Amino acid sequence: MESGLISVDRWKSGSQAYFLTHMHSDHTRGLSAGWSHGPLFCSRTTASLFPSRFPGFDLSLLRVLPLSSSWQSLSLRSPSSGSPLLLHFIAIHAHHCPGSVMFIFRGDFGCFLYTGDFRWECDDAAVEEARTTLLAAVNDFPVDILYLDNTYCNPIYSFPSRLLAANLIAHLILSHPSHDIVIGVDSLGKEDLLLHLSRTLNIKIWVWPERLRTMHLLGFQDVFTTDTSLTRVRAVPRYSFSIQTLEGLNLMCPTIGIMPSGLPWLKTPFKGDANLSASLLTANNGRKPAAQQRELLLLQGAVHMFHENMYSVNYSDHSCYDEIGEFINLVKPKSMKGIVVSSSCYVDPLYYFGRVCGVSQPPELLLLRPDSREQFRAVRIKSYSTKDETINSKKEKWRKGDGHSSLRRNKKKRARIQVKCAKIAEVD
Repeated sequence: MESGLISVDRWKSGSQAYFLTHMHSDHTRGLSAGWSHGPLFCSRTTASLFPSRFPGFDLSLLRVLPLSSSWQSLSLRSPSSGSPLLLHFIAIHAHHCPGSVMFIFRGDFGCFLYTGDFRWECDDAAVEEARTTLLAAVNDFPVDILYLDNTYCNPIYSFPSRLLAANLIAHLILSHPSHDIVIGVDSLGKEDLLLHLSRTLNIKIWVWPERLRTMHLLGFQDVFTTDTSLTRVRAVPRYSFSIQTLEGLNLMCPTIGIMPSGLPWLKTPFKGDANLSASLLTANNGRKPAAQQRELLLLQGAVHMFHENMYSVNYSDHSCYDEIGEFINLVKPKSMKGIVVSSSCYVDPLYYFGRVCGVSQPPELLLLRPDSREQFRAVRIKSYSTKDETINSKKEKWRKGDGHSSLRRNKKKRARIQVKCAKIAEVD
């Protein structure tokens, strides 16, 4: 696609139309109350969040897109020739956070699919409608380039379903009946988790005032409160969630913290409770032994104890490795690029799934030097280029012992690679 036509989750001037996948801050960086570069296309739910996120934003710029199988059309003009162009596009539910969508674009340039962030669980009935819409679109117009949420595109990441993870968190809360509970969340996302806990435990959930306004905008009126006397379960901003905070809270009242996340967000797990899984299972004594054993196996991989009163549960709003593989095989793109390049777990999706696109030689795997505190090996992938003929010679020179200066050059090379990849958020 010619540069200067559209931008996706990118807000610099110079495009004729802009598309927002969802309202998370890493996708709205550069968007502000005074932004006015052109029409902005998004879902209805995302549009409803603009007044609270960007007070004073010119709402007349917003173009609300339906989630349906109907293609939308937009007339553009080629920046180079001045000739008219017709862009067709469709928005599909991404099941990441409220309002999140992925976009398919087609025109004379071909067909592009931009996922934004997404979680399509393989057996989730709620995803089936979106999957049907996507299949109908790609059967008629095969995808030339897939811009993919590759946050967890690595075999080390395998998550339980969000429903199962939510039940694990409920068990964890029930197994601490005398404790206050704090759950780390972002300013948007994990609403389904909090609603599930409220229904399962028959309680209200405390949230901070700004988060309560967001909940009301999303239509949740009676589940959340800012009155701490009404509940022992509090959803707190992720940035305030720390060991130091929990230690301070425990000086006043027994408190445990729960972080629902796909990432191993702390580096040094706590070794203090070998009976964690068994203690959670006792919360539901009515379960049959077979069901308890099944849950025990799941708990061992999904619940981690990082401190005496701090837990992490593998509740993720991003697709894990197996789900990404299922999605790629569904789409069968001719080529693909990862939209996430800054994560320590970054992997170019062509490394594991390039065969789907007919890539005979995968990108080269670059292992980071392992951190002795880590419990996993982070990897980076170099973007594959047949024109780059200097990599092998430089690597051979480093192997022969060209000292620390060669190591520094390798680090600079990796930095240049990441900068090069960072521009793919713009569809061009």
